[in-house]
Amino acid sequence: METLQRIERFTLVQKLTVLVNRYEIRATDDAGAPGALLAVAQQKRAAFREQVTFYADEARTTALFSFRARQSLDAGATYDVLDVGGRPIGSFRKDFGKSLLRSTWHLDADGVKAVGSERSAGVAVARRLWDLTPIADFLPSPFLFHFDFLDTAGQPVLTSERRRSLGDSYLVTVPGGQVDGRVAAAMAVALDALQAR
Repeated sequence: METLQRIERFTLVQKLTVLVNRYEIRATDDAGAPGALLAVAQQKRAAFREQVTFYADEARTTALFSFRARQSLDAGATYDVLDVGGRPIGSFRKDFGKSLLRSTWHLDADGVKAVGSERSAGVAVARRLWDLTPIADFLPSPFLFHFDFLDTAGQPVLTSERRRSLGDSYLVTVPGGQVDGRVAAAMAVALDALQAR
């Protein structure tokens, strides 16, 4: 079975449920089609302290890794990505000031420091205007937004590209497997689940 740790490309799909946000992380073939299930993530909505756990299967019997906020209810909170034993393997945080116009995140993983922001400033502004309309709570966002994470040398280490679909679906690329895939999966889920915070 393929694992996430050194993966270079995977698909993230949100599954709509009433009480939780549920995500599937799937291997991706050369054509970009989702394949074997690698992990399932679940996030409780309106949690006092954000935590998302990733499991090996739909039954959620075997935990693989997780991420959790260091602080409660903080727009600039740092999130630690933890292995199954609770040891930190990476972290990320939203840059609240820069995110007012264009969402920006800082990512730290083993040997990698990167900053990620929305690829298109125009789409970033349009998304914010859309969120102000009364229908935004009832209809999915019509915008395809993408994030590019660059290391300190300006090289890409992670991209998340929203695909055109009824639900939220993303193609996530980790060039050369530079970022631990567990950290990449946690960041990809956060880009969807925590974007409005």
